[in-house]
Amino acid sequence: MGRDPVQRPVIARHHTDTADPAARGHALGTADGPRIRAGIAAYQELFEAVQVDPDLLRPYGEQAAEEIRRWAPALHEELAALAGAAGVDLWHLGMLNARTEILATVGATAEGECSTAVYIGGAGAPHTIQTWDWHEEFTDTKTLARHPAARVGEVRTFTEAGILGKIGLNSAGLGLHFNILSHTADGARIGVPVHVVARRILDEAATLAEAVDLARSAEVSASTVLTVVTFDGRDSDGVCIELSPAGTAVLPPDADGYLLHTNHFLDPRLAEGELAAPTGSTYARLKHLAARRELLASPDPADWTELLHAHESDGAPVCCHPQPGLPFHQQWRTLLTASLDLASGRLRCHDGGPCTAGEDTSWEYF
Repeated sequence: MGRDPVQRPVIARHHTDTADPAARGHALGTADGPRIRAGIAAYQELFEAVQVDPDLLRPYGEQAAEEIRRWAPALHEELAALAGAAGVDLWHLGMLNARTEILATVGATAEGECSTAVYIGGAGAPHTIQTWDWHEEFTDTKTLARHPAARVGEVRTFTEAGILGKIGLNSAGLGLHFNILSHTADGARIGVPVHVVARRILDEAATLAEAVDLARSAEVSASTVLTVVTFDGRDSDGVCIELSPAGTAVLPPDADGYLLHTNHFLDPRLAEGELAAPTGSTYARLKHLAARRELLASPDPADWTELLHAHESDGAPVCCHPQPGLPFHQQWRTLLTASLDLASGRLRCHDGGPCTAGEDTSWEYF
């Protein structure tokens, strides 16, 4: 599949006012068709680079679509309409949404991935921030989307064009951060895509208990951690849900109200199957977050950004930049820095890494 030219702005913004999944999918597919097709082509190149058999991509995509149909019929309806309007086959979007699961089939662990920090130890709404680190070739797939949902009011998400969910919040006062993990149990099959788990939680969950129950109900084939936070107008709460084919662990905040996570398991039982290399950056990044975590307790969001402002030369590549000379599938860049403003019900996003997010004008509320 060839690439279509992608129009600016780099981050697309979509607002659909219908709760009907087919109508929403049709609207998004019509508006974002070129970017969806570009994303499909880019992922096919990535899968080839990490040696996924190209003959397996269609069956993988078909299996992913079927898993979505079984576990989240409304999201399958949206996906089918999205595919039709974008002019692609449904299996292409099944493949796109299962990109993490497909990478897991060949053990393609991510050295440069996301870092999340949350503070719920003070009064008021949670303080949250994360980096989204991925390959630079996916810069032009970044998407912000808003839509109504019956149980939780309005949902606002950051994701990739054609992928149903990732980071976001809803107007019931629940938000979600997203980090990929890797476990020895990953990749045996194509299960419910973890990105779809994130989206269904945002569409349906108003409480931590509801989010945990939804996460546990999904038969996944790849691992992730969903850091879920809530705010009822006065009090905040949160947990990290480590989700894996080997099981699910729910981790509460520490005694001071912090939830910090990078790309390795913190639950002792699940950590027994950890695939992240002992020398990988995930451990240095988590150590960095823990050492400077007091910055997150500040009422000034600029201090939260400063927590993430660290590079390889500082001992922890929380803010990630490509290394010259490496093939594209071994290079990562922090493509977005995101925070959940549950008090206002909006996403707070910077198009780039923490090192370029120093000015208030570089942030956008959505």
